Amino acid sequence: MRERFWESVPLAEMTAPEWEALCDGCARCCVIKLEDEDTAELHYTDVACRYLDCERCRCTAYAERSEKVPDCLQVTPAFLAQRSRWLPQSCAYRQLHEGRSLEPWHPLLSGTAQSVIDAGISMRGELVSEVLVHPDDLEDHLINWVR
Repeated sequence: MRERFWESVPLAEMTAPEWEALCDGCARCCVIKLEDEDTAELHYTDVACRYLDCERCRCTAYAERSEKVPDCLQVTPAFLAQRSRWLPQSCAYRQLHEGRSLEPWHPLLSGTAQSVIDAGISMRGELVSEVLVHPDDLEDHLINWVR
């Protein structure tokens, strides 16, 4: 990867390894979101996709996630242009798309994945799998992130 590539390379021109390195592993994009039909406002839950390992914050079916979960957020430059609001404010993809800098806790700057946990961004240990929650009960699992 090019040194500090995120500062000079447009998102659409990043290599696959550079693109993947932007993910901080917080798992916030893997939570089920509810959209208000009247206002289009998004509400996040603490309920994660069935394929998320909630303790490691890693997808257990990453390579085939689009086939297994057709509405999985496949983050691409095109997705960002249309639906970046579906990603949390703290997401590096969204930050760069919106012309903002990476947060100091991002692993590309800190050099360690632990910084995401220390900053309180990681959802490690805070999520429950969707297999344990009835769809009618999702509203009981709404959360509000400070960051």
